[in-house]
Amino acid sequence: MFETLDDVRKDAQTRLAGAMEDRRSPMHTPVVATADADARVMVLRHFTPWTLRFHTDTRAPKVAVIARNPQIGVLFYDKAEKVQIRVRGQARVESEGAVAQSAWEASDNFARRCYLGDGPGTLAAEPSSGLPEAFEGVEPSDAELAPARANFAVLLVEIHQLDWFHLAHDGHRRAVFDLATGAAQWVTP
Repeated sequence: MFETLDDVRKDAQTRLAGAMEDRRSPMHTPVVATADADARVMVLRHFTPWTLRFHTDTRAPKVAVIARNPQIGVLFYDKAEKVQIRVRGQARVESEGAVAQSAWEASDNFARRCYLGDGPGTLAAEPSSGLPEAFEGVEPSDAELAPARANFAVLLVEIHQLDWFHLAHDGHRRAVFDLATGAAQWVTP
């Protein structure tokens, strides 16, 4: 099925592009791990070869971690297809500028309301979404969302290394790519 490194590179690119567009794709919600080995599931919002975009809150602890050490890893897995894609790269968080503003504008008001509430990791006395009570299950107006924009940012991951792995009963396949240099190599699984 995957006989050349070029086939594998194209497969990885196609899968990541599809994951961005298809909410049902198992690769739509990869695991993102920061340099402190803290991992979380995030929604892939955009992919262009070879940059990933996620949305985040400027108050999230990962923002400070990335500011200190931008090394990041992202794990995608499609169980049905038995394909795993691991990437490593450099992360940056942008809360201002054209990319962040465009991402904010492309989001609907239900998604934007997440940035109205308490910052991620805020302690609560009882189960809580962190949202102000007035916005639980309610779509805020554009005017009500104005303060939320200051808490919104994009997390951009420039992929430097890609490790593609296909599980198959007739023989696993694995390839690694150094996207900075263009080097590619088959490796044993």
